[in-house]
Amino acid sequence: MRLKDKVAIITGAASGLGRATALTFAREGTKTIVADINEAAGKKVVNEIAELGGAANFEQVNVADPKQVNRMVLNTVNRHGKIDILINNAGILADARLVKMEIEQWQGVIDVNLKGVFLCGQAVARVMETQGSGVILNAASVVGLYGNFGQSNYVASKAGVIGMTKTWARELGRKGIRVNAVAPGFIETDMIKTIPEKVIAMIKEKTPLARMGTPQDIANAYLFLASDEASFITGTVLSVDGGIVT
Repeated sequence: MRLKDKVAIITGAASGLGRATALTFAREGTKTIVADINEAAGKKVVNEIAELGGAANFEQVNVADPKQVNRMVLNTVNRHGKIDILINNAGILADARLVKMEIEQWQGVIDVNLKGVFLCGQAVARVMETQGSGVILNAASVVGLYGNFGQSNYVASKAGVIGMTKTWARELGRKGIRVNAVAPGFIETDMIKTIPEKVIAMIKEKTPLARMGTPQDIANAYLFLASDEASFITGTVLSVDGGIVT
């Protein structure tokens, strides 16, 4: 097992990429904290992990709320004595063109996708600095690199995540902490279901591998970056996008 006895917090773990990552990490030996605002779905993932023979606990958390984030981190340390891995995966969408975007759409996405990453990263980094080791992996996106129509808020949040990733890698490296980001392309999740079929066809046409990604593709990237196989990798943004071009 590549992550045997590691303690991993995965935010947004109740569905999509987070769920796939939680199940993958559990198979590789982690004690997994399934963190999500959706209690019912989160507990279902915990049960799935138990059926695999893994160990998991659910933490209900709004990542944009510092009190809830600090409670999650404290509960994890009290339960397991350490935190080895943080996957900052929680994220939302609220798309609109620039001239039509409401301030609530802007702020809601920034709060979860950017502020939430900051709060979780800060709280966990304090634990990892004391330990002298740890891995923080942030969910970016290819749109954070290239932009995307109708997503000023989402693109800004993901570009910000990329910037924080590179900054944290510089700040935390000498404390034994690695920080990287994964930038998924277009992945087959519930978020994609709102995209018209003709747009999906266009995305596949622009992708050299001629398909959408799967949640498992992203989970595999997180697994590699969390493992000792990536022990000399930090400050990197790994695009997992099928080679899509803009």
